[in-house]
Amino acid sequence: MRASVLLFRSLLCLSALLGGSKLASADNPIIQTIYTADPAPVVHDGRLYCFTDHDLPNSTFFNMTDWRLFSTTDMVNWLDHGTVMSLKTFSWASGASAWAGQVISRNGKFYYYAPMTHGATGAMAIGVGISNTITGPYVDALGHPFLENNEFDPTVFIDDDGQAYLYWGNPDLWYVRLNEDMISYKGTPAKINLTVAGFGAREGNENRTTSFEEGPWVYKRNGIYYIVYAADCCAEDIRYTMGTGPLGPWSYQGVLMPTQGSSFTNHPGVIDYKGHSYFFYHNGALPGGGGFERSVAVEPFTYNPDGTIPQMNMTKKGAPRIDTLDPYQRQEAELIAWEVGVSTEVCSEGGLNVCNINNGDYIKVKGVNFGGGKGAKSVEFRVASAASGGTIEMHIGSTDGTLLGACTIPSTGGWQTWTTVSCPVSGAKGIQDLYFVYTGAGTGDLFNVDWWRFSKGNH
Repeated sequence: MRASVLLFRSLLCLSALLGGSKLASADNPIIQTIYTADPAPVVHDGRLYCFTDHDLPNSTFFNMTDWRLFSTTDMVNWLDHGTVMSLKTFSWASGASAWAGQVISRNGKFYYYAPMTHGATGAMAIGVGISNTITGPYVDALGHPFLENNEFDPTVFIDDDGQAYLYWGNPDLWYVRLNEDMISYKGTPAKINLTVAGFGAREGNENRTTSFEEGPWVYKRNGIYYIVYAADCCAEDIRYTMGTGPLGPWSYQGVLMPTQGSSFTNHPGVIDYKGHSYFFYHNGALPGGGGFERSVAVEPFTYNPDGTIPQMNMTKKGAPRIDTLDPYQRQEAELIAWEVGVSTEVCSEGGLNVCNINNGDYIKVKGVNFGGGKGAKSVEFRVASAASGGTIEMHIGSTDGTLLGACTIPSTGGWQTWTTVSCPVSGAKGIQDLYFVYTGAGTGDLFNVDWWRFSKGNH
């Protein structure tokens, strides 16, 4: 696995050399430390969380063994929460098909509906993970599949009257009414009638009537029900239909995002957050990416007055910043707007830390609000190194922008042997994009970073 991570990091560094500042200035894809797919956004306690699948590097099929979680409060800096559920969570699962799932909260608990291969039958089944916190870890709620009909990509929705629904499917679109406990259901699963009027005519060469392929995302907004879905494989585009009830009737609205990018699949997630609307999807935009090594991205959009959604394209720009970052509070090193070269791993002190740091690697965080007056006077880092250490340079605006200061990182005797270092800074004022540039001798890993925090100067 480490060899794969190093290869991925090398590809990122090569791309930075070839692509220059164009790559570095991008904000899409929103995650660059690993390949991610099938975004499932949810808002909880004022924070936007995005659950994803995890494409393993160098795959020649959908080789996925765990589910990851990232979150933000400003739409540009994303915090890595690591693995929250894996195939090992489910004793009955086999293979490497930790595919597209979705989380929903009810009665103080969080439920993660996700597809995987049932080892006993070899068919795709849907399991349910449960947790007391949104960040997990999730455990198997049942000890066996929740339901199984060899179709997948569940999406879950609770209507205003309290009735919950689970939808899933490829090639058909299924639904079932969930009980209030969210781990059992009423009646038997049924198909939604994929009429041409409701889901559009297929434009590809497959022997199917409608455009529906997979990846449904169901939600309700301002009294309108939406099903957004991947269509017309392969390569897929994203389409949607609108309805007057959770089971229709549906009115086909057409293509939301045309076939684009270097991935032949796509998968939608739609959410409102802090008064803005966002469309999540995946592509193959990272170095080495493609149909089996995908990356989650996001676009902002505005609904039309009648509730329809404007067609949109994939961009490198992504969503604009909607808040600032407080540098005087402890910030995790794995909070990233953009990075080149680094990875994350489980930290012995809790959470994750940034690792695989080599000379010239960097992390960018956006919208750091140093305030007025004298701004920041110093910064501290929690670090560890089994090598000779190195230096963390802090630049404003770019990797070679104004230098605020540089902290020397010593050897601590181990990659999880932690110490706190500090150093003075100057010129850290106002709202800035901050670059942590890592330097050091040699060609191997230099040090790990767990967190950072600035201190204010006298005003």
